[in-house]
Amino acid sequence: MQKQVEFYNKYIETFLASMDSGERRVYQLRLSGQHPGKAKTQKVLKYSAAQLHAKGVLQQMQGLTQSQFKSVQFEISATESVGVFHVKGCLMGIPMDSVEIDIQDLLQLQYEGCAIMDMFGKAKVNVNLLLYLLNKKFYGKS
Repeated sequence: MQKQVEFYNKYIETFLASMDSGERRVYQLRLSGQHPGKAKTQKVLKYSAAQLHAKGVLQQMQGLTQSQFKSVQFEISATESVGVFHVKGCLMGIPMDSVEIDIQDLLQLQYEGCAIMDMFGKAKVNVNLLLYLLNKKFYGKS
């Protein structure tokens, strides 16, 4: 039984690593200390809360009306760890909060039938649509 668990974990790691090897980029960020010709790129998605609400990903934000959603920005980026994403929220350019989301945790919530997840303690997001967005933007082929 232990060998099966080890094999499964190795399979998942290999699968996530192969998905993460895509060449598609949204924004290019130069990391400090890098030469201009050797800049390492990192994919960063930027959405307003209004855009995420229109896509159905963001359900509600505590203390904000839908008309105020356009002043809230979210940045989603992949971390060094495969399948882990860093989500940062800004209100009118002022950083609010940030959180790391593991795709494995989202899949577990989906398996358990949990449709809504609390993020930052202030935002309610649709688990299925967040998974779809992450898969499409970070692991999609085009």
